[in-house]
Amino acid sequence: MSGPTTPSLDFDPATLTLPRSQFIGGQLVDAGEEVLPVLRPCDGGPLGDLREADEGLVHRAVDDARQAWLASGWGTCPPRERARVLRRWADLIDRDAVALGQLEAVASTRPVGEAVPGDVPFTAEAIRFFAELADKSGGDVAATRRDSLGLVMAEPYGVIGAIAPWNFPLSMASWKCGPALAAGNAVVLKPSELTPYSTLRLAQLAIEAGVPPGIFNVVNGRGHVTGAALVRHPGIGKISFTGSTRTGGQIMSETGRHGTRPVTLELGGKSPQLVFADIADLDHVARCIARGFTANAGQACVAGSRLIVHRSLAEPLCEAIVAQVRRLRPGPTWASCSAYAPIISQSQAQRIDQLVRAAVDAGASVLTGGGFFDDAPCFYQPTVLDDVTPDLAVLREEVFGPVLTVQRFDEEEEGLLLADHATYGLAAGVYTRDIGQALRAARRIEAGTIWINRYGRSGDMIIPTGGYKGSGIGKDLGRQAFEAALRYKSVLIDFEAAA
Repeated sequence: MSGPTTPSLDFDPATLTLPRSQFIGGQLVDAGEEVLPVLRPCDGGPLGDLREADEGLVHRAVDDARQAWLASGWGTCPPRERARVLRRWADLIDRDAVALGQLEAVASTRPVGEAVPGDVPFTAEAIRFFAELADKSGGDVAATRRDSLGLVMAEPYGVIGAIAPWNFPLSMASWKCGPALAAGNAVVLKPSELTPYSTLRLAQLAIEAGVPPGIFNVVNGRGHVTGAALVRHPGIGKISFTGSTRTGGQIMSETGRHGTRPVTLELGGKSPQLVFADIADLDHVARCIARGFTANAGQACVAGSRLIVHRSLAEPLCEAIVAQVRRLRPGPTWASCSAYAPIISQSQAQRIDQLVRAAVDAGASVLTGGGFFDDAPCFYQPTVLDDVTPDLAVLREEVFGPVLTVQRFDEEEEGLLLADHATYGLAAGVYTRDIGQALRAARRIEAGTIWINRYGRSGDMIIPTGGYKGSGIGKDLGRQAFEAALRYKSVLIDFEAAA
């Protein structure tokens, strides 16, 4: 007897009802003067449009969030009550996984076959994780002299401004909103104007779960318009941003000019995958490396885009990686069989291609790829470049595409020196059977995350993520993200009243 069949996740993008514009005060608001087109990344076709939130609408959203925070008591209610609401929200996300996954897939680079079973449950679990921290960090009693009592009180900021990227819209939104809401803050979220729809539905589900209207508002628009207005607003207590290093620097500058406030910045990366000569399973390592630079077509800040391999293994490992990535084929994000992502926009695709062509013109060898798929011009072929030199932009700059460069080393010290990057320090992969060698590499490489004999995050929300150097400030996920959504007040009490 055959078992039950798994229903297909295929859908027709023309049949989707797309939420529009802003989410303020617990409802969708179709407001904004400038109308922005929204395109389907996998074929460049028109999907819908979006009204952009200008400075006035951003001020309305922030002011509404502030008033809701004061009136609802969200920041002062029993933490377990906040946790119950957030857990209900997570349950509703799981309930609507297919609808959310379709909205995610149609406007983003995420195939529906990965979004529904992967991205959506990850989003729900992130919110559950932070909900469970709601009553786990209330401050401390400080050690003071015998006739006094010192308290360190943890309090929410009030309104946190969150700016999320386009590459993983739902899960990145949960990284921003989960800790902020669990800690008792209100949130005004700006998703990317390229991928606006799934986060609007996420906000609707928050209200259904019992989050008070106004505590989670969403404003849509471009970074230099909507994002800039959010960063400048005096009612924002903290900014949390994921995106490019350049934009992160601009946000730091703006927060200094318009009222000093803390920032959490998860920025760009140029992460190495360092392979020592003693690895046991070459095929396993090849699969890890291939996934590390082709997942979401390399459009991930942690993409492992620099292979640094012991010279004795370089040829067979590169052959195995090439064999892995040549199996990847493009397909529409609304087809459940598709497993390889398109490039988010034409301008990004052209930038990737220009970097690859410039490297080839300068003497780099193409082991595979090197251009667009003939039958799918919005998809870039997984590309492996050998014979790269340190002066090449493809080696120095974040490509944000499915491009792997190859460098060789002979001695451990040489490999460790190549692994470090002058600008970035987000993540690194290290492959070796020697635990001493692995730990030496973990200590030496300047990066916020080191993966040993694997590449990529797990579902363990307790492990924080965040970079060194130009890759950012602060952490997402883990207790560190929750604690960063709180500010701390010192109180000193004398037991004897003043005479």
